[in-house]
Amino acid sequence: MSEEGAGPTGSSAADAPAAELREVAVRAARAAGELLRERFALGEQQQVSSKSTPTDLVSEADLAAERTIRELLAQLRPDDGFLGEESGGGAGVSGLRWVVDPLDGTVNFLFGIPQWCVSVAVQDEHGSLAGAIYDPCREELFAAVRGSAPSLSDSRGTRTFSSPLREDLATAMVATGLAYDARVRAAQATVLAGVIPRVRDIRRFGSAALDLAWTAVGRFDAYFERTVKPWDIAAGTLVCEGAGLQVVELPAREDLPWGILVAPPALADKLGPLLKDPSP
Repeated sequence: MSEEGAGPTGSSAADAPAAELREVAVRAARAAGELLRERFALGEQQQVSSKSTPTDLVSEADLAAERTIRELLAQLRPDDGFLGEESGGGAGVSGLRWVVDPLDGTVNFLFGIPQWCVSVAVQDEHGSLAGAIYDPCREELFAAVRGSAPSLSDSRGTRTFSSPLREDLATAMVATGLAYDARVRAAQATVLAGVIPRVRDIRRFGSAALDLAWTAVGRFDAYFERTVKPWDIAAGTLVCEGAGLQVVELPAREDLPWGILVAPPALADKLGPLLKDPSP
């Protein structure tokens, strides 16, 4: 990763709105993340309920974090639309929409596993324009603006980075996620059985947004997942694209819903066919 310079070069007035939106995303992600970190430290969450299936959980912490983000955006960006995992959407008049996962990795959070984050992105008619992913447990913040290299802020400061762009499938560390629906998980197991012998190993940690950020920075070589929702990937795919990775759609088929594959282009060409057709 390369160190970030003292200031942007070649910037213009046209760049300012996106940079300002990124800072709003960062501020919102940090605000929700600090609230969640306090609750995570307590180790107790009340008012836990399920959504799509008994294993698809939502806690009062999810709802509180989303309220924090919505209130901040209402102050800073009152004319923008909003789409949140927990409270749904609201139309705006600016042509921009904030897409928010206030707690990505809820099950990890509830089980005391420090693998969860806050994801905040803003989109225009072309997709994600700016976004941030904040990991309060590690105090790492990934941020991006469309068309520019993403940044990582941690205890060492803030620096831009790009992906290593590895190409060898046999040595690839691949991240994935599993659906809440048992029928879909069974189909995903068939796919994994075809992938595992062809790669170095598989990791399944339970936070799509963090999986994307870690793929962008090179901790994983590739990531794929079915059943992801817009709030899961809005910020993460922007970070990955800025790091030089390719985002490929995985069309729905049989018991496998729509999904995405994110990898260096050469690796995506090798891994993609295995995910679309797992037969030998």
